Amino acid sequence: MVAHKTSVLHEITPLSESSCLYVTERKKTEFNYPIHTHKEFEINYIENAAGAQRIVGDSIEEIGEYELVMISNENLEHGWFNHNLPAGSNIREVTIQFSGEWLSDSLLNKTQFMSIGNMLKRGNKGLCFSLATIFKVRSLINSLVNEEKGFYSVITFLSLLYEMSVATDSRVLSSTFFAQVEDDSQSRRIRQADEYIKKNFSRNLTLHEVAGIANMSDGAFSRFFTQHTGRTFTDYLSDIRIGMVTRMLIDTNKTISEICYECGYNNISNFNRIFKKKKNRTPHEFRELYAKKKNLF
Repeated sequence: MVAHKTSVLHEITPLSESSCLYVTERKKTEFNYPIHTHKEFEINYIENAAGAQRIVGDSIEEIGEYELVMISNENLEHGWFNHNLPAGSNIREVTIQFSGEWLSDSLLNKTQFMSIGNMLKRGNKGLCFSLATIFKVRSLINSLVNEEKGFYSVITFLSLLYEMSVATDSRVLSSTFFAQVEDDSQSRRIRQADEYIKKNFSRNLTLHEVAGIANMSDGAFSRFFTQHTGRTFTDYLSDIRIGMVTRMLIDTNKTISEICYECGYNNISNFNRIFKKKKNRTPHEFRELYAKKKNLF
């Protein structure tokens, strides 16, 4: 069997150490850059690209006429591709890249910056913003493109971050395990449960067992877990398993059957059904699509 593992392009961006951010505007008719990573955080705004395809981590989706995505994880693979984009499209793309280093914890822990800090944490898995939010912040994006790259551009950029951070309809894209994001909960029990789930997801793991690790009853733990993570135990476990499946599909040459059983599924047909429901394609289709997008050059 041919190995599917291929290295992802690591991009060296134009952002210099002496600058807070780098802004570029591109007009083009197609997308032709492979899946990649880079050290800098990124906000990508796209117009007139309905039918194009976005890949962020293990999320693969067709985009609409307008697109606004933020990625604040240097290891999270991402890229945009033609897919069903009409020939001769008049695409406008604005990319804003910035270092997370000057947005320090001491700043983001201040009351006025907490929403930005929370957004950057969620952005570890990639965030997609709604059309309503796009129309609300589009003028700030245009200002960043047009104004001088001095002090006031940083003020505009912070305003953009703030308006994006208070949007209530942003959506996480990649699964937790694929994005290699660690739980940063302040709750010792949640951290303990998260660690246990990640070590034992490959077997038949029950809520009762994990509740015992947390020294709680099943009902109390279920409510506590959902309150702190925003997801049920079943959904969280499924996210971990699917994340590992997608990572293994991309990074190994193991058969789909091997991956199925190694990730805690005990029935291949049930596994295929769950995967297709989550990713809108079969495991084989996901593997082949990702391999092609890595090797556009």
